[in-house]
Amino acid sequence: MKLKMLLMALAAMALLPVANAAKADDKLELLVPGEISVATEGTYPPFSMRAPNGDLDGLEIRVMKEIARRLGLNYRPVLVKWESVLIGLEADQYDIISDGMDITSERQKKVTFADGWLESGGRIIVHDGSNITKPTDVKGRTVGALVASSWTKLAEGLGGDVKTYKSESDAIQDLANGNIDAVITDSIAGAYDIKTSGLPLKMVEEPISSIQKGFAVKKGKPHLVAAVNKALADMIADGTYAKLTIDLIGVDPAPKDPIRTLAD
Repeated sequence: MKLKMLLMALAAMALLPVANAAKADDKLELLVPGEISVATEGTYPPFSMRAPNGDLDGLEIRVMKEIARRLGLNYRPVLVKWESVLIGLEADQYDIISDGMDITSERQKKVTFADGWLESGGRIIVHDGSNITKPTDVKGRTVGALVASSWTKLAEGLGGDVKTYKSESDAIQDLANGNIDAVITDSIAGAYDIKTSGLPLKMVEEPISSIQKGFAVKKGKPHLVAAVNKALADMIADGTYAKLTIDLIGVDPAPKDPIRTLAD
């Protein structure tokens, strides 16, 4: 009898680490304990794209993978089209959005953003021979922008005739083919597109906005947001963030004064 009780006690003790791990995961408000599911497009260089070997790579992929590692979580990417990424978050199809999403006051009403993880802004890309030399020159011209993005509103505000695209690469190709007059996109993405595409394109020097990008979480998950914020701050402080990003784009895009998480 004593031997049976001893064996039962030992079995209970062996389960303690598992129970404690489950409790820790529960505190992070994850859909699946031990795993962080992350929405990304996989088609928005240099934020998310395919490496030569077929694996996902890019700024957001590298940073979020490192965050997952520091939190002791399995990183599981979920490929989602940009126009439905917020719908999927609300429907609990994944834990967090890493897609290159600008932090805006309108979006802050719908989701909780972790602290800003990257600083960039809107820029205009034109053909090499274009006479568009400043943002106001796009008035009355056909301007391409990613559907449901902040770039469409910027284009409209400048008086452009907006044509929307489901893929950034489609807009760039249309511009190169002379089907539109300009494309408004993220400055980092635009510079990368011009550098790697070999197309006869250039970027208008004057920026049209300054923004920060944030990882979006469904409202009501403060512990997950706090954990992501700490991991992000730690990797910036110890130089890991710079190594991951400079290797890809040549600069460290960490915000000097990040936009902080707003309480739900």
